[in-house]
Amino acid sequence: MPSLTEVLRERAQRHPDRVAFHAGDLSVTYRDFDRRVDRAAAALAASGVGHGDRVAVLDKNSLEYAEQLFGAARVGAAQVPINYRLAPDEVAYIVNNAQAKVFIVGPEFVPVLDAIAGKLEHTRHTIVIGGHEGYEDYAAWMDAHDPGEPRDATDTSDVFVQLYSSGTTGLPKGVMLTHDNFLSVLPLSNDIWDIGDDTVLMVAMPMYHVAGNALTTCVIFDGITGVIAREPDPTAIARDIERRKVSHVFLVPVLLQFMQLIPEVAEADMSSLKLLLYGASPISDDVLRGAMRMLPTTRFMQVYGLTETTGAITYLPAEDHDPDGPNAHRLRSAGIPNPSCELKIVDPATLEEVPLGKVGEILCRTPQNMKGYWEMPEATSAALLPDGWFRTGDAGYLDEDGYLYIHDRVKDMIISGGENIYPAEVENVLMNHPKVTDCAVIGVPDEKWGETPKGIVVLSEDVPEKELIDWCRERLAHFKCPTSIERRDEIPRNPTGKILKRDLRAPYWQGQDRAVH
Repeated sequence: MPSLTEVLRERAQRHPDRVAFHAGDLSVTYRDFDRRVDRAAAALAASGVGHGDRVAVLDKNSLEYAEQLFGAARVGAAQVPINYRLAPDEVAYIVNNAQAKVFIVGPEFVPVLDAIAGKLEHTRHTIVIGGHEGYEDYAAWMDAHDPGEPRDATDTSDVFVQLYSSGTTGLPKGVMLTHDNFLSVLPLSNDIWDIGDDTVLMVAMPMYHVAGNALTTCVIFDGITGVIAREPDPTAIARDIERRKVSHVFLVPVLLQFMQLIPEVAEADMSSLKLLLYGASPISDDVLRGAMRMLPTTRFMQVYGLTETTGAITYLPAEDHDPDGPNAHRLRSAGIPNPSCELKIVDPATLEEVPLGKVGEILCRTPQNMKGYWEMPEATSAALLPDGWFRTGDAGYLDEDGYLYIHDRVKDMIISGGENIYPAEVENVLMNHPKVTDCAVIGVPDEKWGETPKGIVVLSEDVPEKELIDWCRERLAHFKCPTSIERRDEIPRNPTGKILKRDLRAPYWQGQDRAVH
């Protein structure tokens, strides 16, 4: 199979005048995007980037982000997208860990670059989009290099992108995803997502996230038109859906929740949306029902996956999205495996497979599984087993129909008096209380039981602690129920909506002999 840059070349020859990307008011055809990628490749090569090297990018979603993704690949290198919400030292760690020779920075993040410029150990060129005193200007850097003869110095086994884990547990790890990884999953989008020549796909997820990265690549693979959302702004997204007649979009649950609260979103005509994909964090029944009311003609599809699996490995079909139908229980599931993916549930201690319906660690075997963690052979061998199975670190179970139900991260499991408690199960019960708008459950130290569950809640109005605990006790085994409740104004989450459990736990475990991580 051709590499992703060769796929781009073919799409540009087949549909030269079709719009590849809309980015704000700028629209670029496939012919022009392919030329821009050639120029990016020439600029990178002239800057010393070659096969196996890394190119770091710190920016919000942009056309430059996309052209550098394919430009790096065209010289056999790999892009390293960086979460723009990280602190300067965290950014420096990733750039140095990846040994990036070129570092491209968006205009809003020059202060971060200023703070770390003297700490970059391998970077030869720092380029600023829009230009800034003291750094090379992106446009001038690109224009100074003639693309020359077209090049495609890439094998499909080469790393296409190196995405860093969120770092919620320890230092972030560089997840190496190859062309082959993407080429194994992208063809599935045609059938499962019902993509056709007239599809307009919005890239609303950050490009530093596996979903945003995969969606950008999906646009090129399918030869369709993409709409790049600069940032996850609910109002801007709704207006661009109307303006560009977007047919397909991926949104995280927290964004769907915000969209239902904003009058300007309600005023936008989003009837062009054929499919809304959602995932990356759990969704409540209320948020899903509200989103379906907001978009009555849109099909909904949940997906579940990890950075290490090149994104989605399961999907919950649109036909299972009937909250009042006979299979309404499936809305609590993550759906069924992709056709190219095998799943099994094992005891995390022994790796022995457990019976249907029993909770254990989720393992998957698929060509989507990463190549490994960058320069971390021990972590790679611990995650990727010799027989091809990948340990997701997530806990869940399979039902008799093959649907996967996610309980929690294995590492977030609470062990109280020898009993295993999965916080997600308790969180689901708390979220069903009419006055709880958000919540998290963590394990806190207990002299008698080792640790016990603690509920942290956001409330629409005051509720006594005892009422919430009793609410749980009426619906769960008592050992699973919170022994204390704390009210907060908000639950800390990372950019994709995942709860920062480590941050919540840290104050309670200070000075303890051990901590739950």
